[in-house]
Amino acid sequence: MTTAPSAAPFFRSRRPAAIATALLWAFAATCPPTGAWAQAAGQPLQLRPPVDPAGPIPYAPNPPPTPPAPAAAVQPPPPAPAEVVAKASLKLSALVTEDGAPIRSGLVWRIFQEKTPTANDDKMQLIVTASGGDAEFRLDPGSYLVHAAYGRAGATTRVTVAADKTRRETLILNAGGLKLGALGAGDLPLPAEKLTFDIYAKDADQRGERQALVLGVKPGRIVRLNADTYRVVGRYGDLNAVVRAEIHVNPGKLTEATVYHKAAQLTLKLVNEVGGEALPNTSWLVLTPAGDTITESVGAFPTIVLAEGDYALVAKNQDRIFTRNFTVQAGFDREIEVVADDGRKN
Repeated sequence: MTTAPSAAPFFRSRRPAAIATALLWAFAATCPPTGAWAQAAGQPLQLRPPVDPAGPIPYAPNPPPTPPAPAAAVQPPPPAPAEVVAKASLKLSALVTEDGAPIRSGLVWRIFQEKTPTANDDKMQLIVTASGGDAEFRLDPGSYLVHAAYGRAGATTRVTVAADKTRRETLILNAGGLKLGALGAGDLPLPAEKLTFDIYAKDADQRGERQALVLGVKPGRIVRLNADTYRVVGRYGDLNAVVRAEIHVNPGKLTEATVYHKAAQLTLKLVNEVGGEALPNTSWLVLTPAGDTITESVGAFPTIVLAEGDYALVAKNQDRIFTRNFTVQAGFDREIEVVADDGRKN
């Protein structure tokens, strides 16, 4: 006997599917028919959104990385204020002699820092100067060398000053003045523009040379010097008219000295005849009797000053040479003529 299959299993297998289908239709009915979720009749349900044909979904760019804030610079602590060193006061004055009046003008003060034991330089450092009479300086505490100059006279002393203290110092220069002049033979005055004096220390060094103190002093000028004896060299002209003398300068006094020159001023001429016009472009040579050259010059009227004595004179003009011997007498200024006589030597 054939048994018909039971309908219960079929019912049980189809009912859950019908329920699921009904739920999906109900969900579809609540969604809009357009957009990504639109469902065509008879088509399977799209459970994920379709891919946009225009391309991938754009994303907002990431913001640029923010650089880290720089670390705050560490400021060094402010330097400690320098220690203020109290200054010392140094008041200076100078006298010509111990019992003389203070010098009110013409002084030059120089303050030198005393050399320290660790210094490599032997020279002292000049730190301040002043001119005039009395002077006052504000200095750091310590030791100093003070120099006062009054013309060629001067004095130096060592002083030590303390903070917030006043030090007074008076220098005694022990100085005097020297005024020089010159005369010719018979006490006749000489042209001042041709006179000069050189002043040297009295003592010579190991090489026999004396220290030059003042050069080219004109007559009548007062030279301030320390009291001492000096070698004075007087010159008349710029050749061999020279006088030397040793002169003592007294402290606090003006010493006046006059030297006497035994010389004469000469004018040289080359002429065609005695008393004639001087020939231009003439070369001159003045010699001693021994042949030593005294001077050379070029010109129609050279003027020279020579000490008294005998000399030889050579004149050259247009390849012609002429000679003459002559004698210089002190105080007798004159012309020396050389006559050009048809090329013959005179």
